[in-house]
Amino acid sequence: MKCTLSDLKSKEVIETKSGTMLGRIDDIEINMENSSVEAMIVYGRPRLFGLLGRDDDIIIKYRDIDLIGKDTVLVSRSEMSQTTHEKQSVFTSADEGRKGRYKT
Repeated sequence: MKCTLSDLKSKEVIETKSGTMLGRIDDIEINMENSSVEAMIVYGRPRLFGLLGRDDDIIIKYRDIDLIGKDTVLVSRSEMSQTTHEKQSVFTSADEGRKGRYKT
């Protein structure tokens, strides 16, 4: 079976042990030396519409994929890694917002 990246992006990723839906595939990691897919990446869920960043990404190694079906990708979550995002707030304190704006 052949599958394109746009086909993969429409599939739900489900962890087989608990039946938990992890999200949808957002990206893939390719090894350029041997032209093979190394991992699939599920982006973390946005917090407060993305204003407070997002949860950690889930990186699913290719060896942890049990089955790529018509609508879903079944994975074993034993060795999945997560990448963390630097937490940045879009809100600043009152003092930080005033610095440099007004001449006193």
